[in-house]
Amino acid sequence: MRVAITGGEMLTCLGDTAATLTALAKGADGSGPLRFYDTDRINVTRGYHIEDGDGGGDEPLLRTGRWLAACVRGAVRQAGIDPSVQRVSVVVGTGLRELRAVERWALDGVPVRRRDLHFDAAVREVLPEAVEVLTVSNACSAAGHALALAQDLLAAGEADAVVAAGCDAMSESMLTMMGRVVDAPTPALQPFQEGRAGVLLGEGAAAVVLQRAEDAHGTWLAELLGTGLSCDAHHETAPDVAGIVAAMRDAHERAGVRPQDVGLVLAHGTGTALNDPTEAAALGEVFAGAGTGPLVTGIKGSVGHTSGSAALMSLLVAAEALRTGSVPATTGLRTPIAEAAGLRLVTGEPAACDARVAQVNAFGFGGVNAVSVIRVDG
Repeated sequence: MRVAITGGEMLTCLGDTAATLTALAKGADGSGPLRFYDTDRINVTRGYHIEDGDGGGDEPLLRTGRWLAACVRGAVRQAGIDPSVQRVSVVVGTGLRELRAVERWALDGVPVRRRDLHFDAAVREVLPEAVEVLTVSNACSAAGHALALAQDLLAAGEADAVVAAGCDAMSESMLTMMGRVVDAPTPALQPFQEGRAGVLLGEGAAAVVLQRAEDAHGTWLAELLGTGLSCDAHHETAPDVAGIVAAMRDAHERAGVRPQDVGLVLAHGTGTALNDPTEAAALGEVFAGAGTGPLVTGIKGSVGHTSGSAALMSLLVAAEALRTGSVPATTGLRTPIAEAAGLRLVTGEPAACDARVAQVNAFGFGGVNAVSVIRVDG
């Protein structure tokens, strides 16, 4: 079964889809001073915030669901599907759900309804006819898992179209955990950079619409060839080369491609001491002997680590790069780590690309890995 991606929308610290793609092409860094938190106490001073609210400085409640709803609405509109006559399911991947609302409830006494912690209500504000709204929590690869489940729902005939989405906002508990593993606050997120200082959180949401090829009319953003998954349970937080390699090879097998067919990789690229050399080693193993190998870039230097939405944001960037033939450079990367010496990392300026097939990496705590392969025909 061929699966078409017929609509897509994302919201990042750089803006909506069009604004984000334009800013990425220019190498924009969307980070700024951390808002809403005691930065001295948590040892984190910067992040990639979405500017929302009334401008008065107060932190809006249930921000994540609003971003998600906006992206679902935009993706459905672009796809041109009609939920009143088509069975449309929604699968949302997230790392934290509305955890920040729970924190404010516990610490500040700001009440929240329990049902609002699930994304059903938020999605149904813009898509009331949805057959079902499912939420999966698979850490930082959650949107990749949502994409795989969405494709399975289509293959099983359970829906005529499926919206795969991802979303996350910053939370004090996650920021505090990050601050405890560094001596000083991280000044910038620099994927694959020698001497990188660590990760910074981003915020946002993304959504894509999947349809069976025979049901898809109009222009496709891309064809989803397949998503490979692995759960290696190697360590609570540390990634594992073998587990990542397994996900990549599973993706290639499901997609019916060989390593030499892949011309572009959107890396997970978190700028951490553990991820970057591990991901570089896994890429080196999988693409060994595949000619010059694919171009490799990542977007977290521009938008931060957006957790549950990261995989789909990278997918939309990959589709645009294949369509336009221009791959954005990895913001913050000037001197690559030694472990990445064999990779064709895109640095400095956008790189020309005539590839038709791209791979999107997403890895999460506990070794929950998702790797997707897409194609854009010229």
